[in-house]
Amino acid sequence: MTKLSVNINKIATLRNSRGGNNPDLVKAAIDVQRFGADGITVHPRPDERHIRYNDVREIKKIITTEFNIEGNCTEQKFVDLVLETKPDQVTLVPDVLGQLTSDHGWDTVKNKEYLVEKIKVFKGAGIRVSIFVDPDIKMVEGAAETGTDRIELYTEGYAKQYAMGNRQKAIEPYIAAAKKAKELGLGLNAGHDLDLKNLKYFKENIPWLDEVSIGHALICDAIYLGLENVVQLYKRQLM
Repeated sequence: MTKLSVNINKIATLRNSRGGNNPDLVKAAIDVQRFGADGITVHPRPDERHIRYNDVREIKKIITTEFNIEGNCTEQKFVDLVLETKPDQVTLVPDVLGQLTSDHGWDTVKNKEYLVEKIKVFKGAGIRVSIFVDPDIKMVEGAAETGTDRIELYTEGYAKQYAMGNRQKAIEPYIAAAKKAKELGLGLNAGHDLDLKNLKYFKENIPWLDEVSIGHALICDAIYLGLENVVQLYKRQLM
């Protein structure tokens, strides 16, 4: 079964916009798990514009499902936080400082030596590692040489083509990348712009998908439909 990890960054963004602690991020994490999510994802950035580093520590105390921390391992502060909190999974994303949102995967060929070094650090601490990659066969093959446990396919391209009505064109490179990952023994995650409209088709075509991480669309849907209902609606797309 494909697991749903809910990214709660946007809840933190809402809290930070007014100061104080409303909405309460820790309570939100507890509730998301209670409503059926298989995991919680957070992506702390150096400017702490949404998830703060201390949020990660507080969530770790109450987590009852899988905990996934995303971020850029070029930031030593991020590396130290992951090693301190020891999540189930760390997802390495090649963001630059101040980047609005993740918008590309690693060049696993150019950055092979660097990734090998960083991945060893996390795996040595008993943390599963996933790295963010584009749906490119060469990048998947490069990922397999880094020692990573999984890859996370960056799905914005899929979402854009799907929204334009080009479903087959949208999914083809992802099927090819997913098959290559499976052939090479890599676990498979996916995320970015997956939503209630396009998620089911993605899962149907890549049934061996391990996990999806969804935040922005899920929280937007929750505004209209309610958080508990929305978590269950997303789970149904993965059945």
